[in-house]
Amino acid sequence: MEIFPIEEGIYNVDKEKNLTILTEVNKPVPESIRMAVRPFLIKLKNDVVLLDCGLGIRKQGSFMITSLLKQHGIEANQITKILLSHLHKDHVEGLGYFQDGLFVQHFPNASVYVNRQELEYSLMQRGNPSYNYNLLFQLSVMPNLQIMTELQGYINPEISFEVVGGHTPYHQAFWISEMDETIFYGGDNLPQAHYLDFPIAYKTDYDGRKARELRQLWERQAKSNHWKILLYHDLILPKLTY
Repeated sequence: MEIFPIEEGIYNVDKEKNLTILTEVNKPVPESIRMAVRPFLIKLKNDVVLLDCGLGIRKQGSFMITSLLKQHGIEANQITKILLSHLHKDHVEGLGYFQDGLFVQHFPNASVYVNRQELEYSLMQRGNPSYNYNLLFQLSVMPNLQIMTELQGYINPEISFEVVGGHTPYHQAFWISEMDETIFYGGDNLPQAHYLDFPIAYKTDYDGRKARELRQLWERQAKSNHWKILLYHDLILPKLTY
């Protein structure tokens, strides 16, 4: 197994959920949140997987997500699976783009896995700035969409999942194992390492207490089972290794 963080940068997030990348010109803004955006590319023996897919940002005429994948030797059409933890816009806008009113997928050969209840809930959030309704509607009719109806189970022998709630009502966590290595991805229930240092129920979570309990459980399990924990929003660390 090979793990590659896809570093899309560090962003200011304002109260309206607008993301602005930090540069020498765009510096931290008071009362905003700072966070990295970092999908993960996982190369397995039989699959090339994306854990969430970041933002649909163009940089110097190219889409950031596909350009960064190329830096790791992967073309967009080589991605075989996309595992979506939840459907906030900073985790899904890298799926594709609109051109002349039509939606164009970046990853047409990938099976895109999403929980049915998470999708249904998200489509009801029209007007909520955390969601991109137009993109989510296109997701819902994509021919390569794989609707997940179970609360837990296996996608294949290497990839397991569980609907855990917390950050969103039907947020999913994923485990990927190959040989003697296991990686864990808790999405925005465990987005940054410092969340483990302070037992806080965050107001930015749908159910902050549940998210806090999950973090504490996962940290114990990671230490016992020697997981690698992947961190989507951490400002410095892409992963914790136990």
